Amino acid sequence: MSPLVVLAAALIAFATSMFTTPYVRRLALNVGMLDATGERRMHDQPKPRIGGIAVYLGFAFALFSALGYLIKTKQFGDLANLHDVVGLIFGGTLILMVGIWDDVMGMSPRTKLFAQIVVAGISMLYGFVVPTFFSNPLHHGQTLFLPHGFEWLVYPLTLFWYVAMMNAINFIDGLDGLLSGVTVISATSLLVIDLTRGHAEIALVLAALAGAALGFLRYNWNPAKIILGDSGALFIGYVFATVSIIGVSKTAFAISLLVPLLVLALPVADTAVSIIRRTRAGKKFYEADRGHFHHQLVFRFGLNVRQAVLLIYAVCLVLGVVAYLLTTGIVPLKLA
Repeated sequence: MSPLVVLAAALIAFATSMFTTPYVRRLALNVGMLDATGERRMHDQPKPRIGGIAVYLGFAFALFSALGYLIKTKQFGDLANLHDVVGLIFGGTLILMVGIWDDVMGMSPRTKLFAQIVVAGISMLYGFVVPTFFSNPLHHGQTLFLPHGFEWLVYPLTLFWYVAMMNAINFIDGLDGLLSGVTVISATSLLVIDLTRGHAEIALVLAALAGAALGFLRYNWNPAKIILGDSGALFIGYVFATVSIIGVSKTAFAISLLVPLLVLALPVADTAVSIIRRTRAGKKFYEADRGHFHHQLVFRFGLNVRQAVLLIYAVCLVLGVVAYLLTTGIVPLKLA
């Protein structure tokens, strides 16, 4: 697959998302799909909250356009790659519907968690499961396998990965432009890494995601005219979780497990700290508050929203560069 096709997918996703976002915003305003103000909200005016629809439209249109071209010109590759991309789009559509339901009708935390588990279960039935083997980073060429009889552990591990990633991405969506910009940076970092690995189909998916998020960022930048909502956050989290599983399954390298965690270290760490903080305070772990890292930058350190967002962008960019250096071997990974 030519890198030009990957670039074209990013441009198509960008243009489609930027074109459709105003119409999605108008729809939200006309039917009252607004995110209300409140103590834990960072905006002082209700804002349309179904922006994830625009990101999804850009993402899906770009992928279907690229797939049509690649299949017609016989450039796509084997059927397994096509199977992965089609399955990812289908699962992404399911989780988008869950997010829209929550944005429009409202869902209890338990119901939303159950819906996430159902979508993750469907994805696992489709074949998105972490492998039962991986390479030993301490001994080059040595492959380690799960003990016989414990292969079933890959299923709860995969389920945990899906649910954790979707909620980690959802938790970070607290400032104007934060999640959409982090998505652009993280997806681009993983895109470059997967191109160096020869995973063109994963790079194509990430290019579509980065382009769609960048097009949406035009309207999501502070002061935002529209926000992603759960529809966007859950969808983005699902895509990141799935491409990570596909990448690990193709390489089976321990570094493959580290790369997505490193690139997305900020939302993952913020989620872990939030759960510990709320549990120690006697609160439910999913109870929203203003204790997230991005909130602390504003309320404790006195940064304005744009300054806080740009600082987090810089951190994510550094993490992406480090992940790339580890992957290429420029910076060796030593675990012992």
